[in-house]
Amino acid sequence: MLALVLLGAVGVGWAQLRLNGNIRTFDGNGLSEDRPDARSSKGENVLVIGSDARNDGNRALGGGHQDDTGRSDTVLLLHILAARRHAVAVSIPRDALVTIPPCRLPDGTWTKTRTNTMFNAAFSVGQAEEGNPACTQNTVEKLTGLHVDHTLVVDFKGFAALTDVVGGVRVCVPNDVYVNDLDPGHGTRGELLFRKGEQTVSGQRALDYVRIRHGIGDGSDMGRIKRQQAFVASLVKKVKGEGLTPAKLLPLADSVTRSMTVDRGLGSVPKLISFAMSLKDIDLHDTKFVTVPWRYQGARIGIVQPDADRLWATLKNDRPVDVPAPEGGRDAAPGPAPASPSAAGTVSGTGISVAVYNGTAVSGLAAAAAAELTGSGFTVVGTANARGQDHATTVIQYGTGLESQARTVAGLFPGARLQPIGALGINVILGRSYAAHAPAAGPTAVTGNVRSADDDPCSDLSYG
Repeated sequence: MLALVLLGAVGVGWAQLRLNGNIRTFDGNGLSEDRPDARSSKGENVLVIGSDARNDGNRALGGGHQDDTGRSDTVLLLHILAARRHAVAVSIPRDALVTIPPCRLPDGTWTKTRTNTMFNAAFSVGQAEEGNPACTQNTVEKLTGLHVDHTLVVDFKGFAALTDVVGGVRVCVPNDVYVNDLDPGHGTRGELLFRKGEQTVSGQRALDYVRIRHGIGDGSDMGRIKRQQAFVASLVKKVKGEGLTPAKLLPLADSVTRSMTVDRGLGSVPKLISFAMSLKDIDLHDTKFVTVPWRYQGARIGIVQPDADRLWATLKNDRPVDVPAPEGGRDAAPGPAPASPSAAGTVSGTGISVAVYNGTAVSGLAAAAAAELTGSGFTVVGTANARGQDHATTVIQYGTGLESQARTVAGLFPGARLQPIGALGINVILGRSYAAHAPAAGPTAVTGNVRSADDDPCSDLSYG
């Protein structure tokens, strides 16, 4: 969008000739007739879908089979406030259990409503290799009650081209990452993809970074969402801070428009420029990222209520997510929920830093514990799997002089055992005792903190 702002400043004549033919659109025949009223909320809602389809040359970047059905492994609902001074991007987890309303198949027939279904299944309805963006839009409108004004789909090629043209994006890698971390079916560890530390990535390496899940943190998709939000924030910061030269502008616009599918409302260069120009005055600090309130529900993600509805109401009422609603308002911006009924209000972790390790075979447990700790004021410096996954009891390890802080940490983990160690810091190694009580914690909203586009790219990566 920022590239198109500059494109508008240069002029659209030559752009129309070269770029209009690139833009692909999807028709609105697959959109539901039972949609939220566009007049019921202020601002504008744009659905951004990251497709992992392997067609049209994308297999070279993502592997897999060229005839694979397109899937939506990354989805952001971008709400632009009416004053065009604030924007918030809400991540919707691919594994979230939702209701998928009737969707149109390629033969013109419509499916029946499916309940308790993974969110990313909507994009695969009809098994078309290019995916089904209309069905995903229907599902988002059903979930949020918000009218989606525009939908755009970006594939691997568009993403890689963008990061190449801007000269790379700064990211943080908490540990060495190998080929097997990106592709667990590889069989062996494979070559080193990323060394631990802060670095700049672009093209294929940028795509690999945002796709990696298993090799970083606790291996959860929720951790990957955290890193993807940080990546997009860092990308926006890079582009807005340095701008783009005319020499870079045309290759960028050419690559991105060749790899983007949009609704007909954005289906031409002038329309895209008009939309992009309306965003140019949004400051980095007023560009926010947040995840829909969630919790683990078995191996999937459950959306937490009423927290999620409060988030949708905040957007519907056109307010920034980090500005509280009036006292007693139902549509206050959501924040991290307390860890559990027993811990809420009784443990304060202010000033205490903790690393969390999953010592069980239960996927995502470190992320859940990190959310509990963060909700009680602790600083989580990292999450990962422990060396062994056979811990029966949670262990709180602590360095010299930190026993008092360790006892405070233990207040969140009933029955935990304290263990002094020679190393510095405090580690929480989760055992099966924690796994047993975690699902019974009630409606815990694991939202994490709101990220701004001007935040440090290494901050707020507590789930990985």
